[in-house]
Amino acid sequence: MAAGTFKGGIHPYEGKELAMDKSTTLLLPKGDLVYPMSQHIGNPAKSIVAKGDKVLVGQKIGEADGAISACIISSVSGTVKAVEPRLTVAGTMVESVVVENDNAYTQVEGFGVERDYTSLKKEQIRSIIKEAGIVGMGGAGFPTHIKLTPKNDSAIEYLIINGSECEPFLTSDYRMMLEETNRLIKGIKITLRLFENAKAIIAVEDNKPEAINALTHALRNENKIELKVIKTKYPQGAERVLIYAITGRKMNSTMLPSDVGCIVNNVDTMISVCRAVAENTPLIKRVITVSGDAVKNPGNFIVLTGTNYSELAEAAGGFRAKPAKLISGGPMMGLALYSLDIPVTKTSSALLAFTVDEVAEMAEGPCIRCGRCVAVCPGRVVPQKLMEYAERSDNKSFEALNGMECCDCGCCSYICPAGRHLTQAFKQTKKSILNERKQS
Repeated sequence: MAAGTFKGGIHPYEGKELAMDKSTTLLLPKGDLVYPMSQHIGNPAKSIVAKGDKVLVGQKIGEADGAISACIISSVSGTVKAVEPRLTVAGTMVESVVVENDNAYTQVEGFGVERDYTSLKKEQIRSIIKEAGIVGMGGAGFPTHIKLTPKNDSAIEYLIINGSECEPFLTSDYRMMLEETNRLIKGIKITLRLFENAKAIIAVEDNKPEAINALTHALRNENKIELKVIKTKYPQGAERVLIYAITGRKMNSTMLPSDVGCIVNNVDTMISVCRAVAENTPLIKRVITVSGDAVKNPGNFIVLTGTNYSELAEAAGGFRAKPAKLISGGPMMGLALYSLDIPVTKTSSALLAFTVDEVAEMAEGPCIRCGRCVAVCPGRVVPQKLMEYAERSDNKSFEALNGMECCDCGCCSYICPAGRHLTQAFKQTKKSILNERKQS
């Protein structure tokens, strides 16, 4: 077993104290709900409703379309106002179903009815997870039913539950580990039924003692689930990094975790599996952290998918000062926002607001060859050299120097004393290389 850490990484200001002790509160939407048909990796879902249709809580409004896709479920009851392109967190226009909430929250038949998961076969569990629209809720959004369907079930030795939450300011997973401990463990037990040779390991960073204590107590009688306390360091929660920290097994960008006998799932994903399989409740809500020094009352909110981001800010008391920077997700890998008129999706984890935009205020200078980017890179590549190729659009050399192994964690950009926009350049170059591969 590995030592619970990895080579490289950084220790940015955590900022978790702003919201970590704030219990989750339910936020019911006030305006229309907007459901983008693309809330996951892979093909967008196909809308199966039309303007004027009546929908219910828990009703499927988007059908998974293609080999890699996920269903979209309505989180409210009401009337479909439109099926049209709407702005999303990524800044793109995506076909979306717009629902006018009737505030009755009338549910589909059978919604919330408990189910004996121990009587279900593997294919039934996977089908329920698919129909519930569950995806990786740590940010990647990979359809969970596909992740839980490897080539060989018996080859899976470790089900790793990612509770590290290494991004600064984010505390939603932390609150879930405290408040939904039983559902988390039940979700893990359900998933373990798919892999007869696997044991589960919940990985939690050592800066979360209350979560560690709660899980230790809850797992005292479990023999196939254990807790692994890992070192607090960013990006400890990155899939490849976490697998190495827990098992010592190495993988690269061409491999899947199942290739090294592992399946990795986020805490919230496992809780969603419990709700879907044991409680007949599809993925229609998630916990979101609203934090940052520009927020009046940072906190953690249970939010229905489709809710407008502006309502998140309002629920946290609004802003104490005009934000210079808005981010969806964490400050390291999240996406900067220019508008709050966007919907919460399955992969939304946080809304952060800051009074200072440190990145914009830092002047970019020439590389001074200090080597700090190399020292902190968890992918063990050479960012300084990759930047030279990226700036010259030399995709061939970038790829030859293992540039595709970059995990977009942002450690190199964070540590660079010259303020170079390394991660952004690498993202663009990798995107260009992938486009070239598709065309060849």
